[in-house]
Amino acid sequence: MQRVTRLFEVIQILRASPRPIRAEDLADQLEVSTRTIYRDIASLQAMGTPIEGEAGIGYVMRRGYDLPPLNFDEEELEALRVGLSMLARSGDSGLQRAAQRICDKVAALNEPADWLQVAPWGAAPDDPAQGCTRIALYRQAVRQERKLRIVYRDGDGTETTRTIRPIGLVYNLESVMVAAWCELRAGFRHFRTDRVWGCDLLDESFTGQGDALRAVWRETNGWTHVA
Repeated sequence: MQRVTRLFEVIQILRASPRPIRAEDLADQLEVSTRTIYRDIASLQAMGTPIEGEAGIGYVMRRGYDLPPLNFDEEELEALRVGLSMLARSGDSGLQRAAQRICDKVAALNEPADWLQVAPWGAAPDDPAQGCTRIALYRQAVRQERKLRIVYRDGDGTETTRTIRPIGLVYNLESVMVAAWCELRAGFRHFRTDRVWGCDLLDESFTGQGDALRAVWRETNGWTHVA
């Protein structure tokens, strides 16, 4: 997460909280160190953001501080709420947390819509405690154009170790697939994240190749939809 985005999220979290929030809790939500939160709070206070509190006790946002409202019509708001809620079915905990932050921002400025409900059943959560790799790691590798080394078991239980160049993620109803150029097979392959039994982000990159690989992949697979 870029620093400017993180500072914005700190503001939003404090605005939405009815009670002081400790730096440790902010650090857990934003997946950074407590020291980083201390620095961010100090920077925001230096910029005039009305944050009160101190280390060890917690921080609050002084009432009355606001950001420009989001301007959506009723159907746009409903589409946004349903779409964000459906991320609960993706198994991607990083996107789920981001979706919840957006929902909190929308709810703070608009009437509730409890009649809009999305069933939570879908892909299994990417819980490291269950031996899963965070899907956020795959997204990071795609953005940074860095190779991954994965241990993969196919539907028959055959296990292989591969080095891949991840170029995209495909979210299905019950699984998430990483689209990648597989160096072992010298071709495009799709890997279900729930069948990855080990994943390492490598220092080796494929900088500048991502767009070209995606173009060939889309043409090869007839994939025309772009999020």
